Amino acid sequence: MVRPHPNQALSALRVKNLSAPGRYADGNGLYLVVDPSGAKRWVLRTVVQGKRRDIGLGGLRLVTLAEARAKALEYRKLAREGGNPIEVRRKARVQVPTFSEAALATLEQHQAAWKNEKHAAQWMSSLRLHVFPVLGDRRVDQIETADIHKALSPIWLSRPETARRVRQRVSTILSWAKAAGHRTGDNPVDGVTKGLPRQNEKRTHFTAIPYDDVPQFVRDLQGVNTSQYARLAFEFLILTAARTNEVVKARWTEMDMTRQTWTVPADRMKAGREHRVPLSPRAVALLQSSRELSDGSSLIFPGRRHDSPMSNMVFLMILRRMGATFTAHGFRSAFRDWASECSNFPREVCEMALAHSIKDKTEAAYRRGDLFQKRRELMAAWDHFIGEGAGNG
Repeated sequence: MVRPHPNQALSALRVKNLSAPGRYADGNGLYLVVDPSGAKRWVLRTVVQGKRRDIGLGGLRLVTLAEARAKALEYRKLAREGGNPIEVRRKARVQVPTFSEAALATLEQHQAAWKNEKHAAQWMSSLRLHVFPVLGDRRVDQIETADIHKALSPIWLSRPETARRVRQRVSTILSWAKAAGHRTGDNPVDGVTKGLPRQNEKRTHFTAIPYDDVPQFVRDLQGVNTSQYARLAFEFLILTAARTNEVVKARWTEMDMTRQTWTVPADRMKAGREHRVPLSPRAVALLQSSRELSDGSSLIFPGRRHDSPMSNMVFLMILRRMGATFTAHGFRSAFRDWASECSNFPREVCEMALAHSIKDKTEAAYRRGDLFQKRRELMAAWDHFIGEGAGNG
């Protein structure tokens, strides 16, 4: 009696539960091999150019039953057409990149979307420092959760924020590898935290000056040993509630002194959208003071060279000289606290003054304008609050 050939005889549950060493047929030449060690792997038995051959399709941890069937079908079809799937697989293996090679390829693909050049440098340096010593020379199709666990363990508790960023970057690289056809199965980063100790959930935020102290700070700023441009730029940052990068690279072409408006181009905004800033009377006065100092530079607050902007560290150095424990970015938080507690302006006006993105999609869809006139009133009120205490009124 001739037994029919099996066809998809295995199931995912059976594959999982099989433990006895042996060779288990699924059909059409596909077998699950259980080794004496307990390891499970897929093998395709087929005829290649007139000879019966066994072709390994990968271990069960990386290749699912469905993926093994698909790969077996692909190889059988190739063999029937006279091709050599063994040679194809060998060439494919040679072309699989190492993790460090995949990291460079991923960086090149994503770098165009990053506005900040420093981000790309930090992205790669964190990998070189924490991941490449463990995974750099490994082929991306061989990396498993245990390997990632080994790379993250030394920094998981001692440098939790760095560890989280590194984990995300490794995940991005392995997702690229799968999309490029170098990996199959799930991303091994997904389960790595289950084997790591729980991190402190506390997040650090930019330290903010209490808004009541801002007027006195502006008064004290006038006596700091720094350049006049730096003092003007710092006060301008406070009055406009802008970010450091937006201020130090500001150019005269962005200013409309007639309409008292500053238009920050999209490439310098965190959200990637052009942002109009209404200029208060004191902000306009600061610009006029900078114009009087200018030697023809296109920058409003030039650095040591008239054609180069000030360093992003200039405000941090001023704060250190003043013995302050807060950050320049923290003035945005002070502004937001003041607006909430000392003014009656609606939340959306305050958020738009900070150029925050609208997370609610429905609200964003109905928001057509930028509430500019209301924001002008808000910034004038902030100017008045600071000026009264700083003696600029």
